[in-house]
Amino acid sequence: MTTLLITGGAGFIGSNLVRHVIETTSWNVVVLDALTYAGNLRNLEGLETSGRLSFVHGSIADESCVESVLADFNPDAIVNCAAETHVDRSIRSARPFVDTNVAGTTSILEIARRNNVGRFVQVSTDEVYGSLELTDRPFRSNDSLKPSSAYAASKAAADLMVLADVTTHGTNAVITRCSNNYGPYQFPEKLIPLMTLNALEGRPLPVYGNGKNVRDWIHVRDHCRGILAALEKGERGGVYIFGGSEERTNLEVVERIIALTNAPASLMEFVADRPGHDLRYAIDNSEALVSLDWKPHTSFHDGLRETVEWYRTHLAWAQDVRDGSYRSYYEQHYGRTLQ
Repeated sequence: MTTLLITGGAGFIGSNLVRHVIETTSWNVVVLDALTYAGNLRNLEGLETSGRLSFVHGSIADESCVESVLADFNPDAIVNCAAETHVDRSIRSARPFVDTNVAGTTSILEIARRNNVGRFVQVSTDEVYGSLELTDRPFRSNDSLKPSSAYAASKAAADLMVLADVTTHGTNAVITRCSNNYGPYQFPEKLIPLMTLNALEGRPLPVYGNGKNVRDWIHVRDHCRGILAALEKGERGGVYIFGGSEERTNLEVVERIIALTNAPASLMEFVADRPGHDLRYAIDNSEALVSLDWKPHTSFHDGLRETVEWYRTHLAWAQDVRDGSYRSYYEQHYGRTLQ
């Protein structure tokens, strides 16, 4: 491996994966990102000095752009992190999720096959499995797909397109599915950065329903290690799942953030629950341990404290993200206006 193409590499998981690859390998990295609201070139600041990072502004659904990237850089593998990811946004409109997550994934998958790219990794989510009851065993990789939201359905559809390509064309592809990620550079619409920034700024902390929904939290660094393990060791057509083995109710997470930020508990307020809100996610990590020699390294206790501190010391980054001024960074460097 000499060159890795990471789509969506300016987003949360993508940018952390880029950093992990640059720091732990000698590979060149090419980032293809449409720079929608959650894609931010500031997430990659400092990596340009490595001399091993290239950036292309474009969408995975733009066939001519993807063809050009493959011709110019000839990547050995593609990791597809490009996706619309926020469930709440998918409730308002499913179309962007179908366009990017389904059509976009199908398009880049076919182009990769035509250009004989050696390996394709589809980065997915445990939400494709649907919801667990509190007494159910954790998800396993071969569990049935029962998505509850348009977001989860679009990711499930993309996964099935990848598996169909493996069966029909013999494409060397693998799928990874993970539980809820947290860590630096996450867009502040997700639970942990939203609650952290609101708490630091004395804003209300809105909690859906009764706050008893359970999530298995995995630090983004551990997830990135899992993606690379699947890239290097996964079997063609394999599905690999990663969790942090750190189940917490949303209420517990918010209470912990209140404690870490010294915010008043009175900021927390319960709001109407989200439609179709899954009760619980949990992942059985034993498969990844056996097949990839992978396990999570970061405890939720340490990881959350570190994450809260990152946002505390990066309030300017957060402000730029929320008001959209981070886009001037792209315009200054590339001389184009983002629509």
